[in-house]
Amino acid sequence: MGHVDVIARATTLFDEVVVAVLHNPDKLGTFAIPERLRLLRESLRQHLGERPGVSVVEYGGRLLVDVCRDVGASAVVKGLRGGTDFAYELPMALMNRHLSGIETVFVPGDPRYEHVSSSLVKQVSAYGGDVTGLVPDVVRDALSKRWAAGR
Repeated sequence: MGHVDVIARATTLFDEVVVAVLHNPDKLGTFAIPERLRLLRESLRQHLGERPGVSVVEYGGRLLVDVCRDVGASAVVKGLRGGTDFAYELPMALMNRHLSGIETVFVPGDPRYEHVSSSLVKQVSAYGGDVTGLVPDVVRDALSKRWAAGR
């Protein structure tokens, strides 16, 4: 839900928000890319409605700055849960600015989700824990099916 919150708040800052799903083609995630995109689009539709100016795109094996150039982005929006996220994200923001001049806008995350990470959600869900309210319902249901299928 933290990602949905940051995307919703980004729509109040920018007329157009492109949610870029970048992935490493050499890594296998919990869900295949088409499924991740479907879950993201359905989650955004459920929580934001059909908001104009919000789109979802995916890119593999590319630098974020190249994606920004392709979509004409003037800034990158990143949500931060706390100081650890800032320490991780700041060097990337500075490198992105060095490479292309693009600025990064840091949005403080909603404190209700400060303890939530994708790895923690996956672990709790895999062992049958209830992640309701931490992820969109469609994601919770997809995780439950994934673990029931034995991955």
